[in-house]
Parts: sequence; structure tokens; C-alpha cells
Amino acid sequence: MIEINIDPTMFTLGPLVITWHGFFSAVGLAVALWIVARLVEGSSVTPDDVYTVALAAVPGGIVGARLLFVAENWRLFSNNPLGVLAINEGGISVYGAVIGGSIAGAVFARYSRRPVAFLADRAAMGLIMGQAIGRIGDVINGEHLGKEADLPWSVTYTHPLTLGEQGLAVHPAVAYELAYDLLVALALYWFLPRQSREGLTYVAYLFLYAVGRLWVGFYRKDMLVAAGLGMAQLIAVVFLIASAVWFLWLLRKAQGPTRAARRRAASR
Repeated sequence: MIEINIDPTMFTLGPLVITWHGFFSAVGLAVALWIVARLVEGSSVTPDDVYTVALAAVPGGIVGARLLFVAENWRLFSNNPLGVLAINEGGISVYGAVIGGSIAGAVFARYSRRPVAFLADRAAMGLIMGQAIGRIGDVINGEHLGKEADLPWSVTYTHPLTLGEQGLAVHPAVAYELAYDLLVALALYWFLPRQSREGLTYVAYLFLYAVGRLWVGFYRKDMLVAAGLGMAQLIAVVFLIASAVWFLWLLRKAQGPTRAARRRAASR
């Protein structure tokens, strides 16, 4: 089995607490922006456009990530409401970041007359890589408890301050998600230049990530909400259905008028 004996806190500077989770989340964000800026090169959209839209998308993602995490884990904050603001200590929801960041970025891009679908497709590449990097911090800290497992790759957290269950061999669930995210990144990298309509890569990202989030949830000790699923899994089911319908709709638009519509047009 794999033993992880690392303090979840990298260092403290006065009242400021820097955790591995927070550090890798910041690194993931920086890498995500760099990827999107590189992917727009050679088009009418400039890296400056990317960073400008990010001024809205990043705060929207941070707010969304924290709000959804707090909503899912209110019991942790009911006696300490100010703890909601201690985001540097960890505690964010990936889905909250995706929802908040996507809405804020899309609204700002639309308002500033920048191509929303074009940017969204490139942002999908940045998002999935940023998520993978952010999960490194989760693996180190022991966040998102895995179910018990007696496997060669099971993880045991032994540090006294670990956020995992000390001394218990568990599935490295977030490591599964990290590996899955990297596979999704490869799939999207292949798909992006081959898509028949702008927006398809972003929707494919939503669908594929939902598949992974639903799957990984079965290896995590999340609080079950309904139908034997945790909150993140239920959100994933909604995203699965919505993104599948959205993807098919975009494909149909990309194919142009249906055969029946073309026959009606020709008979006029």
C-alpha cells in the first residue's frame, strides 16, 4: 500500500495558511489560463482577450466553487459562519467552479462582443488540465475520503493532521479522477481541431467530466443524498443528460437543414 505522511499545510505566514490544496489549485488556474492563451494564437482572438475574460471568469469560478462547497457541507460552517471566507484553507467544489466560472465568463464575453463558443472550447482544455493539477493537492491532503480498500494501490494517510482517515487503507479516489481528467484532456485535444461546430468541445468536456465524476463517486465516502448517490453525483447526472442533449442539438445544427426540410424547400 502507499503511505502518505505529509502535513496538509505547506506553511503559515502569520494568519495566512497555505495548504497543498490551495497551492495546487492556484497552479492549476495558472496553467489553465496559459493553455487557453496558447490555443487562441493564430486566430482573431488574442491572449489579451483571454486574460480579460478571465477577470470575470476566475472570480465567478472561485465564488461558485466556494458557495457550492458550503451548500454541500453546511454542517461544517453552521457554528462558524466566518469560516466560509477561509477559502485558502481548502474546501471548494469543482462543479461550483465550472458553473460559476462558465456563467461569469460567458456573460462578460457576450457583453464585450468576444466569441463565446470559440473561447469556451479552448477554456474546456484549460479547465480539465487545471482540475487535474488541483487534484494533486487533494491527494496529498487526504481530502474527499475514499472507501476502504485492500489493494496494492490503496492509500494510507499517517500524518497526525491529515484530512483523511488516519491509518485506514482506502481507494485513492481523487487520484482516479486525476488520471481520468488527463485522459479527457487527451480526448479533447484530439477532438478540438476536428469538431464540426464551435461549442462542441466545451459540451463534450461537460459530458465526459460528468461521466468521470459519477464513476469516481462510487469510490468516495460522500454523504448520500438520493438514489444511493452523493450530491456531486446527482449534479453529474444532470450534467450528463443536459450536455448529451446539447451536444446532439449542436451536431444537428452543424449538419444544416434536414432532408425533409430540404425537400420542402425544393418543392416551393
